[in-house]
Amino acid sequence: MLNHIRDNKGARHSSKDLGRGIGSGKGKTCGRGGKGQTARSGVALNGFEGGQMPLYRRLPKRGFKNYTRKEFEIVNIGAIQSAIDQQKIDVSKQITCEVLRELGFYRGKHRLKLLASGELKQPLSIEAHAASQKAIELVQKAGGSISILELSCSTTCDEPKAGA
Repeated sequence: MLNHIRDNKGARHSSKDLGRGIGSGKGKTCGRGGKGQTARSGVALNGFEGGQMPLYRRLPKRGFKNYTRKEFEIVNIGAIQSAIDQQKIDVSKQITCEVLRELGFYRGKHRLKLLASGELKQPLSIEAHAASQKAIELVQKAGGSISILELSCSTTCDEPKAGA
C-alpha cells in the first residue's frame, strides 16, 4: 500500500540542534569555531590551509595543457563490422555519425575518428570527422569509401568536405 511506504532505515536522520548550551556538544559557536571570516555563512576558502603554503603552490607545475586541442571519440572498424554481423547496421546505406550514435558507439560530444583495429568483410560507405591512414586503406581495400566531415562551430555531423 502506498501509505505504508517508508524510507530505508538510516536513510534520513534529524539534524543536530545547534546553540543549545555547551552540554549539547554543539553549543555557543555551533561547531563553526571562533570568530572571523569562516564563522560567517557563505565562506568557502578553497585551497586555504590556515596560512601554511597551500598544496597547489608547494607542488611543481609540469607539462602543457593545449586548450585548442581537437578531441576525438574513437570508433574501430572491428566494432562496426561486429554490428553489421549482428544485423544492427544496414550495409546498403551510408554509415553516418547519427547511425553510430543511435547504436551507442559514439556519444556525439566530440569529433568522430575511425581507427583500423579489426577486420572489414564488405564494402561500406562511412562518414567521420577523421580517420587514420590505415583505416582509410582498410575501407578502400574492402571496396568502400570514407567521407571526412568538416566541423564548423558545433560538434555534430556537418556536410562532407569537397574532394573527400
